[in-house]
Amino acid sequence: MYQSDTICAIATSMNSSGIGIIRVSGEESISIVDSIFRGKNKLAECETHTIQYGHIYDEEELVDEVLIMIMKGPRSYTTEDTIEIDCHGGILILKKVLSLLIKKGARIAEPGEFTKRAFLNGRIDLSEAESIMDLISSNSELAMKNSIKQLSGSLNKIIVDLRDKILYETAYIESALDDPEHYDLTGYPEELSTKVNNMLDSINDLIDSFNSGHILKEGINTLILGKPNAGKSSLLNTLSRRERAIVTDIPGTTRDTLEEQITINGVALNIIDTAGIRETDDVVEKIGVDKAIDSIDDADLILFVIDSSRPLDENDEFIINKIIDKKVIILLNKSDLVSKISEEEIYNKYNKPVISFSSVSLDGLKTLESKITDMFFTGQVKSDDTLYITNSRQAGCLSNAKNSLTNVLTSIENMMPEDFFSIDLMDAYNYLGEITGETIEDDLANKIFSEFCMGK
Repeated sequence: MYQSDTICAIATSMNSSGIGIIRVSGEESISIVDSIFRGKNKLAECETHTIQYGHIYDEEELVDEVLIMIMKGPRSYTTEDTIEIDCHGGILILKKVLSLLIKKGARIAEPGEFTKRAFLNGRIDLSEAESIMDLISSNSELAMKNSIKQLSGSLNKIIVDLRDKILYETAYIESALDDPEHYDLTGYPEELSTKVNNMLDSINDLIDSFNSGHILKEGINTLILGKPNAGKSSLLNTLSRRERAIVTDIPGTTRDTLEEQITINGVALNIIDTAGIRETDDVVEKIGVDKAIDSIDDADLILFVIDSSRPLDENDEFIINKIIDKKVIILLNKSDLVSKISEEEIYNKYNKPVISFSSVSLDGLKTLESKITDMFFTGQVKSDDTLYITNSRQAGCLSNAKNSLTNVLTSIENMMPEDFFSIDLMDAYNYLGEITGETIEDDLANKIFSEFCMGK
């Protein structure tokens, strides 16, 4: 059990609002809040998980009318006695109440300290703690659902099962080496090889989910490219459902990059509209063109917009040569006009997905949205059963565990002594333990929790 002093923090955003919440946790939380609260009953005398109405006072000066939520340990987020004070949401009021709590013996919580205490007190494991941070910062419905899934312990169950299996095999090897009369290792390497391969299948599934999970968490960095007047800005406006970019018949209207975040089929897209790419003597336009080209390397997806009412020219060819190795969807824009280019022609020429599109009639919009999610998730994005790894630290631990288990297979193939197996098995066991925090170092734990918001 983590023994702690009493901490407090404003748990809601520091903006004027109807309600603001201050969270207090620790052994003295109830008595400290009692010293500034006046209600029908003393908080120490009230039942846990009840709400009390009253007022906050600074000596005899009325500060605010409040509701107090009492959560006595261990039935609280931190497992400690916890109080939440629902004040009116004025910034000055929140700061005043917070200063009174500090005056009475509490201290300001460090970033992430509430969640850190929940972890240290065994309320959650490290993977669940990280999922809370992801949940708070979720920018799409699917990212939110995946964070909730991890918070419910889905990843923990997989990791605990793998570690139990590894520990069993390690114990069996050690027992056999210590007591060969009762434990026979004849044929055991072949049996272990099968079991390790099954473990690797589970780990590989999690590692493979990281690319999709990273996209879920961060969003798809989507770059709109095309020559001037191809309809790039119209596409941005269509996808964002608002007039985000200026649209005119004058080529070169967009001189700089425009950024917008939207959600398609539950997945976030970080869309960047760029200047039309062409040879130009205009100094300002040339800067925009150079920025567009420089943005290609950082893009997860490129929407290459071609004006289908005009034949291809050298500008189109220049762009496709720059992006040929990237994930690209080619949009034959202005499909509501007489087309000079066909989907089949473009597909045969560039071997990239091609969609006829119109920002006027919205023809092809649904097809485009489906193609984007299918391209990154191969349909799995719609499955409620899929668990995605979104955290690079966890992915690194899984890769290390995979390498250790692969070493076990190598030792088996090379007919090494059985004690070599247990060394690599225990390495894999420890790497998996880092995911849930079973073998985490204090410095790393402090770094992880420092990334949380103050009120968590």
